[in-house]
Amino acid sequence: MEIMEKFITIIQYLILGIVQGVTEPIPISSSGHIVIFRELFGIETKGLSFEIFVNFASLLAIIIIYWKDIVRLIKNGFLYIVKKDPDAKSDFQFIIYLIIATIPVGVVGVLFGDALGEALSDDPVVVGYTLLITAAAVWTIRNLRGRKADGDLTTKDAVIVGLAQAIAVTPGISRSGATIVASMLLGMKQETALRFSFLLYIPVSLGTTILEVPELVESAEFQSLLIPNIVAFIAAFIATYFALKWFMNIMARGNLKYFSYYCLVVGILVIIFL
Repeated sequence: MEIMEKFITIIQYLILGIVQGVTEPIPISSSGHIVIFRELFGIETKGLSFEIFVNFASLLAIIIIYWKDIVRLIKNGFLYIVKKDPDAKSDFQFIIYLIIATIPVGVVGVLFGDALGEALSDDPVVVGYTLLITAAAVWTIRNLRGRKADGDLTTKDAVIVGLAQAIAVTPGISRSGATIVASMLLGMKQETALRFSFLLYIPVSLGTTILEVPELVESAEFQSLLIPNIVAFIAAFIATYFALKWFMNIMARGNLKYFSYYCLVVGILVIIFL
């Protein structure tokens, strides 16, 4: 019986890892879906250690996909600082805008992160309503085609996208959805909106992971479920990689309305049945 229980736990965590990986890069809220699936399967994951761990897996997948952009930004940022190379100015400014956009969610995380996470992370009804908000937000940009490229961004753009990301700490409000919606409403091209959104995810996720690693390692619950957590981590990494590649193609074809339909249907079902 004990072996069967361990096997079932591994399967449950495998499912949660896949859910996290698939939903992280697309605008349907990974945190909201984790809440829903925990409720459906009756899985206990106390605190935020599990979410932080699988989010780190998604972070690694996103870094791999955007590795060339990251290397280019670091290289050109350094060139501009040292040599004032005019050709590197655009990338240097892009880095500055990423830093500015990171500040709002950092402030929210420091001031309200734990309280907000504990208050909302286990309430599927809240997720149902916030998924409806995500559906409406994604619907507003379904036909937008912006003109702003990387070099056309402004401090105002960075602040607004940063505020959108801060709002997305609420489960059910998609982080990628919030930042992409804000970026598109500000007139960014789809490619620029995607790049800015996912490069913005890197410092936030990395910072959260670094801050929580000591607590994560010392957590008795995490250690007792080490194998299921590792399974979830691997699943989240693989699923995030392929989901983001797929979402890039979806963005290029302009089929965002289907994500809006999905969030609408799931939000209504969660409110009614959970």
